[in-house]
Formats: sequence, structure tokens, C-alpha cells
Amino acid sequence: MKFITIPHIAAVAVLLMCISCVKDTDFDQAEDITLTPVVELDLIYFDLIAEDFIDPETELPTLTLRDTTELRFLDDSFSRESIRRADFYFEFTNSIPREFEVDFTFLRGSNNESTYQTATTVIAGTPQNPQQTIFEETVEGETIDDLTRASKVVVSVTIPSADASLEGSLNLQSKTTYYLEL
Repeated sequence: MKFITIPHIAAVAVLLMCISCVKDTDFDQAEDITLTPVVELDLIYFDLIAEDFIDPETELPTLTLRDTTELRFLDDSFSRESIRRADFYFEFTNSIPREFEVDFTFLRGSNNESTYQTATTVIAGTPQNPQQTIFEETVEGETIDDLTRASKVVVSVTIPSADASLEGSLNLQSKTTYYLEL
């Protein structure tokens, strides 16, 4: 009975290496590799009720409500160099019987310089029949440079009129899809 020994295995391995095909490899092509990841992030959300548009002390209408969200990741050098496109998706559910104007202003630095702005109108609903408004926007090209200079976003929600008898709520859920090139 014959046994396969280590010298036999080594001889077969050397023989296979000698007769195998090897193409020329261009290692300079490694520099031409481009990665294009897609990142989805929640952006902002809120849940306002009709009473939020009435000042509790004076009982007078507050027609515009504002909130600021910091976007610390957006204005760093990696983001400025890598983000090629951003798709915004805003989904509003309104059960207040009023239309709303909603402005999104992206700001830069301590002096709050505006770098990018967009707006939409949210259709009126009722407590019995909430209405959904979807707003989508794509930012790319030269405009993406303006967006990636921002460090925060201010959302302004404006109602044309309000009184203590209003009922319902206004909800926002949003996300952003960033397309990067590395």
C-alpha cells in the first residue's frame, strides 16, 4: 500500500504552479477604484398640536413656530468632499383644518449664514380626516456644496390663522438619503 507523503504533495503543488496561467496584473488600477455608498439617515421629526399655536399666557395666536436641529456631520471636510447628492423626503400628516407653510433653512457657523433653503405647503386636514403631504427634493451639482456647508437646519412652521377652538395635530417625519463617492 502506497502512502501520499508531504514530498508528493509539494511536488504536485510546484507542478500546478508552473503550468497555471498568470495574466499581467496592473496594480496601478487600485487607485482607480471608486466606492459609492448610499446612506439613509433620519433628519427631523415633530408632533405639534393645535394648542401649540396659541400662547398660553396671552391666549394670542403664535403664527410661526421654529425649531433648530444641529447637523454636525454635514459640514465636515469628509462630507464636503464625498457627498455627491442628497434626496430629502418629508412626510407630513395634518389633522388641523389649516394649510401650513413650512420652510427649511440650512445655516452655517455662529453667524447663522443661510447656505440652502427650501419650502413646501402642507394641505389642510381635519381631526376626522387627516391629510398627508409628501415633499421630496433632490440636491446635487453646485447646490450640494451649499448644503454641505451647513451645520444646522431651522424648520419654520407658519399657520395663516389660529384660535383656541382649533383641534388636531401636525406631524412630520423625514429622512435624507446621501449618495457618496469615495
